[in-house]
Parts: sequence; C-alpha cells; structure tokens
Amino acid sequence: MNGVQRLGRWIGDHLVLFGGLLVVAYMFTPIAVVMLMSFNDNSRSRNIYAFRGFTLDNWTNVCGPNGMCEAVARSVGIGLAATIAATILGTLAAFALVRHSFVGRSAMNTLIFLPMASPEIVMGSSLLALFVATGNSGRLGLVTIFIAHVMFCLSFVVVTVKARLAGLDRNLEQAAMDLYASEAVTFWKVTFPLVLPGIAAAALLSFSLSFDDFIITNLNAGQTVTFPMFVWGVAQRGVPMQVNVIGTIMFLISLLIVVGNMLATRRKPAAA
Repeated sequence: MNGVQRLGRWIGDHLVLFGGLLVVAYMFTPIAVVMLMSFNDNSRSRNIYAFRGFTLDNWTNVCGPNGMCEAVARSVGIGLAATIAATILGTLAAFALVRHSFVGRSAMNTLIFLPMASPEIVMGSSLLALFVATGNSGRLGLVTIFIAHVMFCLSFVVVTVKARLAGLDRNLEQAAMDLYASEAVTFWKVTFPLVLPGIAAAALLSFSLSFDDFIITNLNAGQTVTFPMFVWGVAQRGVPMQVNVIGTIMFLISLLIVVGNMLATRRKPAAA
C-alpha cells in the first residue's frame, strides 16, 4: 500500500509536467511530420502522407517544382518589405499611444484591435473593394499585396511594442536625464535598447504572418503567386515533397533565432 501511495504522490507531483509534455508533443507533431516528409521518396503518389522511402533528392533539388522557388522568393521579399514598414509605423504608433495624450487616444486604442479581431476574409474583401474603388482593380499585384500585409501586421506590432513600453521603468530614463543626458541620448542609450526586444518580437511576428498569409493575399494578388498560393494550387494535383523542405527550413531558421536570442540573454548577466 505504501508503494501505491508513493506512486500516486509521484504522479500528482509531476502531473503538471506530464500535461505540459503532452501539449508540447501535440504542438510539434505536425512539424515532425513535415520534417519527416521532407525526406520522403514519394514523387509518384498522390497520397503525400505515404512514406515510400528515405531520400535526399528533395533537399538537393529544392527548386524541382516549376515556380516554387520563385514563389518562395516572392513571399520572402514581400514579408521583409511589409515587416520593415509595419515595424517602423507600428513602433511610432505605440510610442504615441503610450507616451502622449491626445484627443481620440482611447478610441485609437480600441480601433487597433479591430484588424486582429476581424476575420481575414472580411479584411481581404474590404481591401479588394478599396483597390477597386480607387481604380486599381487591374493593377493587383506586389504593391497591393504589400499594402494589405502592412495593414494587418500593424495591429500586431502596435500591441506587442505597447506591452513592452507599458512594462518599462520610467525611472531609468529619469535617472539618465538626471545625469545630464539629453532626451535624444536618453532615448538611444536607455529607452531604445530596453524596447528593442519587443520591437524584434513584433518584427518576427509580422514576417511570419506575412509569409504565411493566404486569404488576404489571394484576394488582392491578381496574377502574382506567393508561396501559400503556390501550395494551394498544386494541392489539387498532389503536393510536391519539396514543400516540406521549405517548411522545415523556415522552422529551423525560426528555431535558430529563438535559441540565439536565449543564448545572448544568458550571456549578458554573465558579462555583467
């Protein structure tokens, strides 16, 4: 009986750990499947989940499917451009909303959440109606995709940077100014380094949203094909295994960024 009680107590003490491991396993199972299928020799079957054998051809011939690498490059380019624009505009808006008082500030804080809460089909169709109303229905392409991506990334940047600014200790800035630092020096030497992690997180989130978006992009792309649209198009005939290679590469890049940030954060206290 003592053994059963000890076992029950051990399970109770580690129940949260088991639950966390189950959640992590559930989240990473699709990623593991994508990584496995990137080595799948299944180019002759429509059943993309049937593992026919191990091969490295998918990695050595990533641009095998016609137009896939072009679509990936297009998505990366749009994502970088939209991320830069949305991060700059969103950061400025976050500073204005947190640090300054003006007429309509409360309403602006509420409106910021509307693009995040609205379904993508609503935002996509609204932007399409806007482009048509301004006479750009025949010019849908990279420019309209860029505008659309900046529009829906802005809210996420503002919310992320605002959260960082709200937790910032203003005493640090006041201490710098008490030591005869000007406002510009205080901003670049104290404020900006403290807010930079939030800005970087907002930029990474914006790029992920832009690279991954399909619904809004599909409505405003015209004849331009991005990577999500390419995958949707070829899915009707059978998804090539190289798509899993691109997914694996994107996941590994994200993992390297996160791990690098963790290592850099741990080294700072050690250096201090």
